[in-house]
Amino acid sequence: MGGVAALARTAGFKVTGCDGNVYPPMSTQLRELGIEVHEGFDAAQLDPAPDCVVVGNVMSRGMEVVEAMLDRGIPYTSGPRWLADNVLRDRHVLAVAGTHGKTTAASMLAWILHDAGHAPGFLIGGIPLNFGVSASFGDSKYFVVEADEYDTAFFDKRSKFVHYGPRTLVLNNLEFDHADIFDDMNAILWQFHQLLRTVPGAGRVIANEADENLTRLLGMGCWTPVETFGSGNGADWSARFLDSAERRISITTPEGKSGDVRWNLGGRHNLENALAAVAAAQSAGVSLKQALLALSRFEGVKRRMERTATVGNIAIYDDFAHHPTAIRRTIAAMKRRYPAQRIVVAIEPRSNTMKLGVHNETLAQSLESADVVWMFEPPDVNADFVGSLAPLGDRLRMFKDYDKLVSDMAAKVLSGDQIIFMSNGGFGSARQTLTAVLQRTRSG
Repeated sequence: MGGVAALARTAGFKVTGCDGNVYPPMSTQLRELGIEVHEGFDAAQLDPAPDCVVVGNVMSRGMEVVEAMLDRGIPYTSGPRWLADNVLRDRHVLAVAGTHGKTTAASMLAWILHDAGHAPGFLIGGIPLNFGVSASFGDSKYFVVEADEYDTAFFDKRSKFVHYGPRTLVLNNLEFDHADIFDDMNAILWQFHQLLRTVPGAGRVIANEADENLTRLLGMGCWTPVETFGSGNGADWSARFLDSAERRISITTPEGKSGDVRWNLGGRHNLENALAAVAAAQSAGVSLKQALLALSRFEGVKRRMERTATVGNIAIYDDFAHHPTAIRRTIAAMKRRYPAQRIVVAIEPRSNTMKLGVHNETLAQSLESADVVWMFEPPDVNADFVGSLAPLGDRLRMFKDYDKLVSDMAAKVLSGDQIIFMSNGGFGSARQTLTAVLQRTRSG
């Protein structure tokens, strides 16, 4: 919704908005764009009456602002519908969908197109460091969108991505998530099946060949040519690391052409993201050589393993990981890159799926490679949550207070530690607070 607001502001609209809790980096972007954000959901923000209200999926019946909007007959639409009607019409949409890696893969794809001179528009759920903004209209027919499967709005329970009409569709992976709106994996597959129904026969679907759920999905019906990607030999597009530190990668096209490049990222998940982005960029006429050159200049995404500080030989990262698979992959990548250092994790289980206890059986396993885990315990977490973490033993330190968690970390982290803060929220500014404490006590 912040990206939609940015696009509307760029188009010349006067834009205001509301939310319950806006935090960086999106709050910073909105402020710099001159977009006023109203704290809370009261009806006062509807005075004077706007020409249109773009309703996000956090809004529901019974909220004061929603009831006032309906009672007063103010025109309204959803974010995805507004995007489709005002931005995506008559454009070649390249959509990136899946459970993990959407933001990074979409950011890579937008950057590759930009670096190759295609001036794409984009709407991404994070802020690519190469652009510094999460959304742009662009100056060409190409538009890259991060295609989310979450529902559209209180009046439209279809997934957001059914509105986008992609011509090129990336399917990164597919796991059960969003337990607050999906009953099971079949419900998610059905929504993705609706997405596949919107891709034209002259378009292109790019799918992870190793993902069993994607295989099931494609078996439900696909009317578009499919190209697969993966690290195995059976995929149309393949990639591999050329060194143990994962600093250099090689990519091979379906035609057998290969190229390699040094990049700034690491991890097998990011290798898959890069491979998908390169394959999608080809549908816009970008060559492998051009794509690899762009990847060498890709700087990453805010809050996706973003190194935010180094204090006294202690590295601090901000990461959006909030699903056991993403958590496990991130830790594994850091272990490979820094085999001699401790990998320390501070995690805030904030997603609805995590709080409902859906991941209780897999969360501890996803954290088993971490040397120490500091866990914030939300007040509304599932009753069995704490007990499910017992396999972590004395490596786990649990706190119900952000300040106490930070104080404990500050006293126990060691020189050389790689500290990863994992949350899809603000984590009570714990990362920023720890950084400030260490700068006072460990710097120099």
